[in-house]
Amino acid sequence: MKKKYYVNTHAQANGDHEVHSESCIYLPEIANRKYLGEFYSCEPAVTEAKRTYPKSDGCYYCSRACHKG
Repeated sequence: MKKKYYVNTHAQANGDHEVHSESCIYLPEIANRKYLGEFYSCEPAVTEAKRTYPKSDGCYYCSRACHKG
């Protein structure tokens, strides 16, 4: 099943822009996120996020398979 994914437009302290699924408890406020699209997994969502924010990473909580730390 596809999920909607978003990237946080504000970088974390380490410079990463985190990618979140729509159901994540840490999903940023609407003003602080960019819609990436619907994907079956986090990998293509992170790839899409990197087109805008080259230093993007999956959220530890909702996209752990893509979280590199």
